[in-house]
Amino acid sequence: MIKLGEMMMILDLHRQGLSVSAIARQTGADRKTVRKYIERGLEAPAYGSRRPRATVIDPFAAYLRERVAAYPGLTARRLLRELKERGYSGGYTAVTDFLRDIRPPGAHGFEVRFETPPGEQAQVDFAQFHVVFIDEPTTPRIVWLFSMVLGYSRLIWARFVMHQNLPTVLRCHVAAFDAIGGVPREVLYDRMKTAVIGEGETDGIIYNRALVDLARHYGFHPKAWQPYRAKTKGKVERPFRYRREDFFLARSFRNLDDLNAQLRHWLDTVANPRTHATTLRVVNEAFAEERSYLRLLPLAPFRSVLKLERRISREGMVSVGGNAYSVPDATRSRLVEVHSLADEVRIFENGELIAVHPVLEGRKQRRVAPDHRRSVTSHRARPQPGDGGVTLQGAGDKVLQRSLAFYDAVATAMARETRR
Repeated sequence: MIKLGEMMMILDLHRQGLSVSAIARQTGADRKTVRKYIERGLEAPAYGSRRPRATVIDPFAAYLRERVAAYPGLTARRLLRELKERGYSGGYTAVTDFLRDIRPPGAHGFEVRFETPPGEQAQVDFAQFHVVFIDEPTTPRIVWLFSMVLGYSRLIWARFVMHQNLPTVLRCHVAAFDAIGGVPREVLYDRMKTAVIGEGETDGIIYNRALVDLARHYGFHPKAWQPYRAKTKGKVERPFRYRREDFFLARSFRNLDDLNAQLRHWLDTVANPRTHATTLRVVNEAFAEERSYLRLLPLAPFRSVLKLERRISREGMVSVGGNAYSVPDATRSRLVEVHSLADEVRIFENGELIAVHPVLEGRKQRRVAPDHRRSVTSHRARPQPGDGGVTLQGAGDKVLQRSLAFYDAVATAMARETRR
């Protein structure tokens, strides 16, 4: 195979009238080669394809293709961590270059970033997730991810919950402020019903009264972002996609507690220690700068009360937020007043406090306080190993198992009584 310059020389000598033999002697090429290029004319030489060079990503190509086919949304960072667990020694760029070939990115317009000073703002929102817990393999569930993101440092605090009701929203706020050790001056909300009731003609946004009480107690200003202005809430919505793709996909969870335990570990070891793609700073290091700008936590706990009237069931239970809470056996009234707080449920009979329960997450759960059932207390005062008790799911009570001979004896005795 001759080079393009040699081919041009052969054609030029041919145009000058030199014979094939003379051109071959002058160029050092074979006469058959000279004759071939004279007959072909001006045409670029064809080169065979090179053998692809082996790369550090090659041994993991099949795994990456399989993972992306099963979970197209997995992030390159997530896949890089998985590859390193399998012995990959290459870098991040090799992974992104490979993923670019098998998963072309969509086109995105340019955006103007809006940054806030340290301690100034946090953004709050909910996102819906579908999950099947290992403990309930036949029951698909919808869970909600409450997320608070600090605008300056991008620190994420998040928790999965079973619903978006007002007590859950308040409880998550309290837990988030306690976790970050302070309060931003402003909290930006989506127009979720638990935060924003409506919009008045003269008063502007109308916030839920309990949320206003929360804001006054902690000293922050609630603010609802404008409708159809999705980019103003990007600091909290973009991390939802990040958490879905980098954390939630391709994982399994036993129950809600296990889901939140894995989320906390991921936040502590992956999300908050990472270098943020926009700010180019380590999130935890930026938060260390921001912490001193946050407002101090109030000395007294938040005790806002949502008062409800509830009827006691035949089993001595009161329904609150889809869950059931016990009242003492000695309760005489059929109607009681329930005070629903951020972290507990209090039950009053004629103004007297008769029961206090921690708030149950989820739905269709039951909590029976040990001292509310005298019969249960007497049976459990001295628990014996192997007493044959069967736990009733959700209720916490036990039913004694007896032999068939016992029930035969009872039936015989009842038959005798009937004959008399």
